[in-house]
Amino acid sequence: MTSNFLEAPTVGEQSLRVNWVSVGFFGAAHAVVLLAPWFFSWSALGIAIFFHWLTGSIGICLAYHRLLTHRSFQVPKWLEYILAMIGGLALQGGPIFWVAGHRLHHAHTEDIDKDPYSAQRGFWWSHILWLFYDRKEFFDYETYKRFAPDLARDPFYRWLNRYYLLLQIPVGFVLYLLGGWSFVIYGIFVRAVLLWHSTWLINSATHMWGYRTFDSKDNSRNLWWAAIITYGEGWHNNHHAHPNVVKAGLKWWEIDMTWWAIQTLKSLGLAKKLVLPMAN
Repeated sequence: MTSNFLEAPTVGEQSLRVNWVSVGFFGAAHAVVLLAPWFFSWSALGIAIFFHWLTGSIGICLAYHRLLTHRSFQVPKWLEYILAMIGGLALQGGPIFWVAGHRLHHAHTEDIDKDPYSAQRGFWWSHILWLFYDRKEFFDYETYKRFAPDLARDPFYRWLNRYYLLLQIPVGFVLYLLGGWSFVIYGIFVRAVLLWHSTWLINSATHMWGYRTFDSKDNSRNLWWAAIITYGEGWHNNHHAHPNVVKAGLKWWEIDMTWWAIQTLKSLGLAKKLVLPMAN
């Protein structure tokens, strides 16, 4: 089954309803990015690149994914909370939402109804369209929190899951003081849109193209260029074969920048109980 922009996707016999709030949110952010050429400066571009790395590698890959979703390593609780807040800055949802969705993805990989961003529905569904349709099991807090009970029990994560959008306000204020609207547009909107599509390529492209090191029960693949722009997450076949392992790049040439950051935390005595790949 595939989805395109013209057909209404279904679950069983029921057609899904478009969530126009979601469409408007993502559409507005993309529209603001169209202003970027008129506000360009090299320093603003540098801000966008820095925040892409900070929120993408540290916030999403390290915190939301490897730490909170898979518990591939441990850090002190105070540091875990800071890392989770950086994840919230990525504008990819609160931690309970993100973790629950990704755990469902692993539990039902490519199942056409149970995987939130199933690649079986086509590239554009797994890349972005899944965000535009109401699915109670994926977007209703009282339903999806069952798949992240460890986080849902924590008052801090419940707060962050509800108010993560507000984190953009102090960041935007500081960026405006430092560089005006140029820094705001590049540091928030350009960065967010580029990071969205970088992250979404792991849902879409790495289930279609690349090589397979492991004979996993899905179509996950290792895609070198996706790994570069997502700081290691593109080694997706490796990850699906061993989801709790802290390293995504397993060959010496499979560059995994997020693993470098975790190694730095380990060298400082802040990252412990790392789940490492078994020796061959």
